[in-house]
Amino acid sequence: MTELSGGPALPQERRVVTAIPGPKSQELWARKQETVASGVGAVLPVFVKRAGGGVLEDVDGNSLIDFGSGIAVTSVGNSAEAVVRRAAAQLADFTHTCAMVTPYEPYIEVCEALAELTPGDHKKKSALFNSGAEAVENAVKIARAYTKRQAVVVFDHGYHGRTNLTMALTSKNMPYKHGFGPFAPEVYRVPLAYPYRWLTGPENCAQEAADQAISQITKQVGAENVAAIIIEPLLGEGGFIEPAKGFLPAIANFAKENGIVFVADEIQSGFCRTGQWFACEDEGIVPDLITTAKGIAGGLPLAAVTGRAEIMDAAHAGGLGGTYGGNPVACAAALGAIETARELDLNGKAKRIEEVMKARLTAMQEKFDIIGEVRGRGAMIAIELVKSGSKEPNPEATGALAKACHQEGLLVLTTGTYGNVLRFLPPLVIGEDLLNEGLDLIEAAFTQL
Repeated sequence: MTELSGGPALPQERRVVTAIPGPKSQELWARKQETVASGVGAVLPVFVKRAGGGVLEDVDGNSLIDFGSGIAVTSVGNSAEAVVRRAAAQLADFTHTCAMVTPYEPYIEVCEALAELTPGDHKKKSALFNSGAEAVENAVKIARAYTKRQAVVVFDHGYHGRTNLTMALTSKNMPYKHGFGPFAPEVYRVPLAYPYRWLTGPENCAQEAADQAISQITKQVGAENVAAIIIEPLLGEGGFIEPAKGFLPAIANFAKENGIVFVADEIQSGFCRTGQWFACEDEGIVPDLITTAKGIAGGLPLAAVTGRAEIMDAAHAGGLGGTYGGNPVACAAALGAIETARELDLNGKAKRIEEVMKARLTAMQEKFDIIGEVRGRGAMIAIELVKSGSKEPNPEATGALAKACHQEGLLVLTTGTYGNVLRFLPPLVIGEDLLNEGLDLIEAAFTQL
């Protein structure tokens, strides 16, 4: 096997040797503009040459601290040893046959692992796909086949993908939906328990939001018409919103009482990201179906729908699949990612990241009144920025802070329905020294506003 130049062996240090982006990245960006569709943007136009642990090294020799993980994908780090080893071995055997034509063992092994890892001790089955959007779309297909109903209920601030159906499920217009309609029908949106912005206060949020959501479903849709309720147990693109405690159990119970398939979208929050294998475990939620992607395969494209066997078996033979779904190399990588998560106790590492980040960010909140809230769990942490003395969203400050961090060699991401949330998704294998250095840079950026 070719000796690795990236991965865990890459020097774990921040190094800024040129302007960011540097001249080579700027040259590549110019080439991109000539041949890549303008709709494919970039948060930070530096071109990565190597990556591993908690750093990204660009073509100009800069080494950036990574607080993004490819949007929660490289939780086990870039080029994790077990991921590379297993994927390389599979590459040497064969790259593809199509699981729907001539199947292979790695597909089964991933489904076996998902049955073991996902919440609940009931009999489970899985189907594998390429992306999170595909997983959500197929969860809807499965729920409709099982219930013989059509309506799908989603929540304010939710994000579920960029295909036509998942755009309909997604709450935020720009940049995800604007100009791309008409969208798939029979999608209904109800209130989310967003504690920081609940008008009567966070203490009332769970009960009032659940009551409102259930009332809208029963009166406007009819519970008997709903095939699925889909929710992110910890919302991603909506701003890392943690629904008020008690809200998720109330919605899950309503679904159970009315024969509705309860779907936990764990695409961003799953695979140890929140300090548990899946975020829904925090309140003991056992979903009927769970969708996964992102962190499942250490950077290779793979997604899954896992759920109760009787629900998963509702679709007719040939009704689920796709040419590349459950690609053998991606399946091998997933087994390597799961091996890494277990061996390195990445749930424990995520909890330690939360401990460090929340302590530092809460201290910053006391110094900078534009930090409205620090929230999240594990290595899925965010700060919501507001105008001083109010809760009015402050996207201008959010953008300025992100830009300042980027210039100093720290990759951070923005998010939120109002564009006013800085989100932090460091690899779970990041060293604590790099984690604290990144937090130092964030604090320095605040002082420069």
